Amino acid sequence: MTAYFDDLTAALRAAGVPEEQITATVADLRGHVAETGTAPEEEFGPVARFAASLGGRAPEPEEPGAAAEHWTWTADLFNDRRMLAVHGDQGWEVESLDPLGRFVCRRAPGAALRWEYRREVIAGRRRARMLGELSPEGWELCGEWLVYGYFKRPRAATAGPAGALDTLPETPRRWLFLSRRGKVVLAAWAALVLASTGAFFVGVLGMSGLAITLALGSMVSGVYTAHLESTKPGRGSAS
Repeated sequence: MTAYFDDLTAALRAAGVPEEQITATVADLRGHVAETGTAPEEEFGPVARFAASLGGRAPEPEEPGAAAEHWTWTADLFNDRRMLAVHGDQGWEVESLDPLGRFVCRRAPGAALRWEYRREVIAGRRRARMLGELSPEGWELCGEWLVYGYFKRPRAATAGPAGALDTLPETPRRWLFLSRRGKVVLAAWAALVLASTGAFFVGVLGMSGLAITLALGSMVSGVYTAHLESTKPGRGSAS
């Protein structure tokens, strides 16, 4: 009994629980088991789990994934599926997309899995249909950006043992991967912004005109990129 409560005290102290609260809690628990005559393990369960339920940090071995690599990168819509295929083949798993549209990835140490990805338009009614079609095939939604949804699944689902990596390539030093078309679009957008801003300062465009010009530019860009997607789900694969 003493060892159990000593471990519990250590876990609560390590979690930063105030000392007076630890003393009162452990005293109450000791009194409870003394009255019931049961062992603390039988009454409260394993000390690690019980400490966690009380707000303490359980004295466990190193947490799973603690040594995992983390990497965040981005690409334009002309290049994202190709780069997802490249990086997925190197064991990078997309966990989410951040507010800037960057892919937040992790890679397990040792023998990592290869990952495959696909991008689909999931706006409006297509969302439920795409999730219903892709989920049975093992695809999991891992991020959303504008009207697009990005899906992942381990390559082992289709490639078996070949879906695992024995050696891991180094983490890329780059984080931005632009295609040639992406650079052209970016340059055109920058030129539009500069021209509109210049026209605003010389008085050709008012504030409302500047806003309308930029909004129309964004709308045209959105409509154009939306046509990159095929209406057939199978064509959206990044692999």
